[in-house]
Amino acid sequence: MTMSADDASPDSLSRMRERAGVRAKALRAASTDAESLLWYHLRDRRLAGHKFRRQRPIGPYFADFACLEAHLVIELDGGQHVDATEYDQRRAGFMAGEGFRVLRFWNNEVLTQTDAVREKILAALQETHPHPNPLPPAGEGETPKD
Repeated sequence: MTMSADDASPDSLSRMRERAGVRAKALRAASTDAESLLWYHLRDRRLAGHKFRRQRPIGPYFADFACLEAHLVIELDGGQHVDATEYDQRRAGFMAGEGFRVLRFWNNEVLTQTDAVREKILAALQETHPHPNPLPPAGEGETPKD
């Protein structure tokens, strides 16, 4: 049975949130080596001051990592995802519908090319949140006075 938030009583919403919290905690406890490594680089605002959350519920799905301010979700895929492309597409489509941009990386990519993965994430964060005081393009700006 599917229950929408409009139909649910406050008690059932509370139970749904509690179950989501329990599930997120279990997912965090069973993280892969790639998830643990990437979390080391994302936690505590280590990547350009952006706050990431791990195993964050977004609707009926859990994002591996989510930066809510930048509306960015990072998904890590292992071998089990080769057979789950339809599910992954449905999930990414839902998250995009909620306003999130989804970046996907393979576990081995995170483990062997960590710096490149971090650079791609940082580039996506900068696209979403450009620098507040960017330098003017070359050749523009104040002209010298005579």
